[in-house]
Amino acid sequence: MVSRHKDGSAGDANYGAIGTNYTSYRQPEPRIAALIAEALGDAGKVLNVGAGAGSYEPLDRNVTAVEPSASMRAQRPAHLSRAVDAVAGALPFEDKSFDAAMATFTVHQWPDLRQGLAEMRRVTRGPVIILSCAPDELDRFWLNDYAPEVIAVEASRYPRMEAIVAALGGETQVLPVPIPLDCTDGFGEAYYGRPERLLDPGARLANSAWSFVDASIGERFVADLGRDLESGEWDRRYGHLRTQPEFDGSLKLVVGR
Repeated sequence: MVSRHKDGSAGDANYGAIGTNYTSYRQPEPRIAALIAEALGDAGKVLNVGAGAGSYEPLDRNVTAVEPSASMRAQRPAHLSRAVDAVAGALPFEDKSFDAAMATFTVHQWPDLRQGLAEMRRVTRGPVIILSCAPDELDRFWLNDYAPEVIAVEASRYPRMEAIVAALGGETQVLPVPIPLDCTDGFGEAYYGRPERLLDPGARLANSAWSFVDASIGERFVADLGRDLESGEWDRRYGHLRTQPEFDGSLKLVVGR
């Protein structure tokens, strides 16, 4: 049986503590949503595992959402279906119940990746789609120069793309996902050209990695980045990113058929 936090969260992050204002910072990015929709193809009945507050759930399909965290379920907007309280490793559905399944920014939370993906494969007739980050590419982000501890903890949590591909089996593709400069989904790399945004404690809290490092790391980061923004040092080193339309970071879309 998977252990849970007080609010029902499964995995390593306690969304009862860090997810209370999540949707203010983590709105679905339309250009990423379009890639997911393309991968879903003509699937009409879709399962969303680790659905959180409902980011990237297509509105033109019959979606069943699964989310163990009560605080995240409570943040789902009224136009989305109520999420089922369950975990990836024990999906309460019959075999081949869905045309497709998706999981976005969640597999790094699962205590057993292979079991969770096997369950998604079991209940799905068609494609299984995973949006995640390649841990060996996280250090492309300038944050690695200011808070390497955060990048290191993220790299230790995210499963390697090879592990996801092996667990899904079948015909599986790993597609790079360009991150737009004005990305509305505030995962860490979304701020590659907007460093000031990461001085906001809420923006950092909406990225679970910060909850795994000591508070002193965040305090040091704010002091160092604030100083370099004021002096112009950040712009001397990274200013070109402020006008770079896209960032080729760690974000990947894995499509298993």
